[in-house]
Amino acid sequence: MAFRRLLTEFGMGTSLRQQDYTQAAVRGVENALWHNSINLAELFGREKAEMKITVDVGVQQPERVDVAAVAAVFPYGAVTVNVVAGGLDVPRPEGAGNPTVMANVAISVALDVAPDVEGAA
Repeated sequence: MAFRRLLTEFGMGTSLRQQDYTQAAVRGVENALWHNSINLAELFGREKAEMKITVDVGVQQPERVDVAAVAAVFPYGAVTVNVVAGGLDVPRPEGAGNPTVMANVAISVALDVAPDVEGAA
């Protein structure tokens, strides 16, 4: 058997005033997850702990994201967090205060399934 990506979800999170890149990333993960309830592991007769979860986060200052805090959102599965330059810092009018931080997030879930599973690629 081989691990195959079976699901991808997208989200966006913000830190409106604190310029907290971790907070924006966590909110992006929550945005992606909280809009659905997919019992993917159970569908394939697997345990939730067997899922390989990859989280890709795009923010303007990747070094300011605490990857452990982002991974902690997930109660199960083997989580890998990758942070890259992306997202958006939105300046405040006339430079008043910190910019609003926007994080873009993509979550992919993979399971070890047979290669002939319909739709698995």
